[in-house]
Amino acid sequence: MKVLVTGTAGFIGFHVAKYLLERGDEVVGIDNINDYYDVSLKYRRLEETGITKGDIHYGELLQSSRYENYHFAKLDITDHGRLKKIFKGCHFDAVCHLAAQAGVRYSLSNPKAYVDANIVGFLNILECCRLHKTRHLVYASSSSVYGLNEQMPFSVEHHADHPVSLYAASKRSNELMAHSYSHLFGLPTTGLRFFTVYGPWGRPDMALFIFTKAMMEKQAIDIYNHGRMKRDFTYISDIVSGIVGTLDRPAKADPDWSGLLPNPSNSCVPYRLFNIGRGQSVSLMDFITEIEHNTGCEAIRNYLPLQSGDVAETWADISKIQEVMNYAPKVSVTEGVQHFVAWYKDFYGLNALKKKPSTGEQMTAIYPV
Repeated sequence: MKVLVTGTAGFIGFHVAKYLLERGDEVVGIDNINDYYDVSLKYRRLEETGITKGDIHYGELLQSSRYENYHFAKLDITDHGRLKKIFKGCHFDAVCHLAAQAGVRYSLSNPKAYVDANIVGFLNILECCRLHKTRHLVYASSSSVYGLNEQMPFSVEHHADHPVSLYAASKRSNELMAHSYSHLFGLPTTGLRFFTVYGPWGRPDMALFIFTKAMMEKQAIDIYNHGRMKRDFTYISDIVSGIVGTLDRPAKADPDWSGLLPNPSNSCVPYRLFNIGRGQSVSLMDFITEIEHNTGCEAIRNYLPLQSGDVAETWADISKIQEVMNYAPKVSVTEGVQHFVAWYKDFYGLNALKKKPSTGEQMTAIYPV
């Protein structure tokens, strides 16, 4: 296939692009390389796929030096004019849309960034897919859409109408916007609700990265809700397998769907939603213990109340994607944390132990949902 992957300087986008390239697909990647977190990590990810920082020019496709089937452009998805040119010139079979303004707590103080990237930007992607008759749009949603829902595990057949952050609201909006395009224009769309993705090359604003860095620098970690937190931690390779498997099988209308008893996870048009998680809810304290074991450092713990916009537990019901896509997560938290810490030590080397302490604000743990 010829695939557009948005957000290829980001954590998940980088891994998806690399997987597709290595199996032989033709990939075009775009990313605006914003400074939400350290851009040097984003450029290092790009270097891993043969894209050199000094050769990047905004809006221009750059040939990878490592993969002949890869081109990259620095581009903001809110730039509708240049985005349309990329679509017009490339004729994509499928689009994997992973670019977004991420983070729950950042949305409390920077709401406009979420409307711009996650609403306006997503509309631009939908419009380009419509105009150029893309065969399948797969896009990133989030477990955060479940909000105040306390039914466990979270199922795509549950209603998700009570978000507790603007980030969550923007992701739920994406799902509704996608359905309207599937209904009006027959565009096949699949939304993937990710559950706490972690692993090598992960985001520095996420708990595993923050905790590992803090422990190795002998700094305290902030643990919210006094440690009474659970997450469905999902290793990056399992996420990628779910994304690629879904990308390969476009959504179809469900002939048995009924408007009298509407199932939120699919429709009478080519639209569907899947959870992608491990399918297990793990205590944050157990997660921290795994990091301690792999770093050889004991955590200095600072217990705090639950933060605004956060939820105490996530747990994915993955039966739908298992049934339809034969999705089978393989990596346990024990294995996953081991892989991440090994990567972290290798990536930062012995200098990771010699860096100056970070500020208290930088040490504040952001628990991704």
